[in-house]
Amino acid sequence: MVPEGLQYTVEHEWIASAGDDDVVRVGITDFAQEQLGDVVFVQLPTVGDTVTAGDSIAEVESTKSVSEIYAPLAGEITAVNSDLGDTPEQVNSDPYGSGWMFELRLSDAGERSELLDAEAYQAVVDGA
Repeated sequence: MVPEGLQYTVEHEWIASAGDDDVVRVGITDFAQEQLGDVVFVQLPTVGDTVTAGDSIAEVESTKSVSEIYAPLAGEITAVNSDLGDTPEQVNSDPYGSGWMFELRLSDAGERSELLDAEAYQAVVDGA
């Protein structure tokens, strides 16, 4: 099931407002973590990094493979979930909660209109 109220990318990332209109929290979807299998390591971006939409900025290593995480939008990394260093399995157990990866201050909040809603993302998953 794809949670309502979030936005999504075709790369299986979710985006949620993080209090401030210009800051979003990002993680990977339940579908993505299921495809990866047991997550054993997460390499996160560095706070202060400026990223462009589509940049490879993080990695998730699982028992099956290593997958790139892409910046869903342009901006500056303002926070990372350092808990994932000790407990990367949170990506599997709570992908929309404690398994979040980083927060991003958007260069242009208007770009969020290009993201998918839950229904459109479900169609992507159904076609996978």
